[in-house]
Amino acid sequence: MNQDLVELGDSITRCRACPRLVAWREQAAREKRPAYRDEQYWARPVPGFGPDDASIAIVGLAPAAHGSNRTGRMFTGDRSGDFLFEALHAVGLASQAEATHLGDGLELYRTRMAAPVRCAPPENKPTPQERDNCRHWLAREFELLRPTLRAVVVLGAFGWQALLPVLAEAGWQAPRPRPRFGHGAEVVLPATDEGADLVLLGCFHPSPHNTQTRRLTQEMVREVLRRAISRA
Repeated sequence: MNQDLVELGDSITRCRACPRLVAWREQAAREKRPAYRDEQYWARPVPGFGPDDASIAIVGLAPAAHGSNRTGRMFTGDRSGDFLFEALHAVGLASQAEATHLGDGLELYRTRMAAPVRCAPPENKPTPQERDNCRHWLAREFELLRPTLRAVVVLGAFGWQALLPVLAEAGWQAPRPRPRFGHGAEVVLPATDEGADLVLLGCFHPSPHNTQTRRLTQEMVREVLRRAISRA
């Protein structure tokens, strides 16, 4: 285990830089949904999840108030995560198709999950300032993953826009003009030194709105994940 990543995760969970997000994550933990009234919510920033030698990263938006903010693990305990882990398991990147809670036996293979904002935001909408406050955590995580990282799947336009400056800080050259997000978009970011290039892949976010309207299907997600595997 990379001790630097462990220490980074510990530091992330102690962050209180954004008063609005701190208030919201803690309010959600107090009020709870009826289905979770007997559970102890995590109610802290959510660290990255997955092996420290990952060749693929998956970057979302932010924790859900009653999902990751409850369970303490990325994409765990909500419908977006259910959809995503079904796809990850189908292509061989996860040990099981369900993600319910810490200690449920789930493992990721070759893949690490992260987010540009680590606390649950009201209405799932972080402000630009909250995104910027959180950026150094993601930049440090990608810097530590850089020796093995070869591909990133970005779930949604918010993550795509937030990630490009992060990757520039972590050692890759962002194209100019900046590439636009789209499902299936693919961009190669050259390394700024002798390190490996990075392939950036766009995928619609697996939100209930996108999946229930079939804007995003299982096969669409799996196709993007298979491309990430082939490039990593």
